[in-house]
Amino acid sequence: MKILCIAKNYPDHVNEMKKASSAIVDHNQAPDPVFFLKPDSALLQKNMPFFYPDFSNDVNYELEVVVRIERLGKGIEEKFAHKYYNSVALGIDFTARDIQKKAKEAGRPWTISKGFDGSAVLSDFVTLEELGKPIDNLDFSLTHNGEQVQIGNTSQMIHSVDRMISYVSQFMTLRTGDLIYTGTPSGVGPVKIGDILEGTIEGRKMLECRIK
Repeated sequence: MKILCIAKNYPDHVNEMKKASSAIVDHNQAPDPVFFLKPDSALLQKNMPFFYPDFSNDVNYELEVVVRIERLGKGIEEKFAHKYYNSVALGIDFTARDIQKKAKEAGRPWTISKGFDGSAVLSDFVTLEELGKPIDNLDFSLTHNGEQVQIGNTSQMIHSVDRMISYVSQFMTLRTGDLIYTGTPSGVGPVKIGDILEGTIEGRKMLECRIK
């Protein structure tokens, strides 16, 4: 099982991180999707607590809609990509921002900052049919200690889910159970021990994560 994470997929977050202009809004004109991998040992499920790692002093949350691949596929055409998923979840991509910054400054890979144990929080899945909404029009949000910090809609993504699936499948065979974290909107920030993160999709509470 692979955990694929799409980077820089919401214009407001791109601007927030000062890596590109927020003017990029049309995925047909944007550069190809950028993605990275997390190991399966990064998964944190069933609302288990997140234990703050002792190697970082600046762990940030990033709320994301997660898509699960339901069938084997390679070289998938974008027009057929919708046949490869039928449900979504919420996830948090925890990032050790200080470790990431040092790695980037040194020109080294920053896998440790994204792939450490527990860094891929995942809620249960819910079908799109049950939500009654298409994949490209889902509202989702995150609260941090009861205060709303992130809010987004999948219509804001630079690269649609179908485009992501088509692009990634050119290079890697997608297998049943593979997960795609589809990117985060603006509002990312640090957590500390004692914090509580709660995520909703279409008003439905999907996720709770306590920081210990």
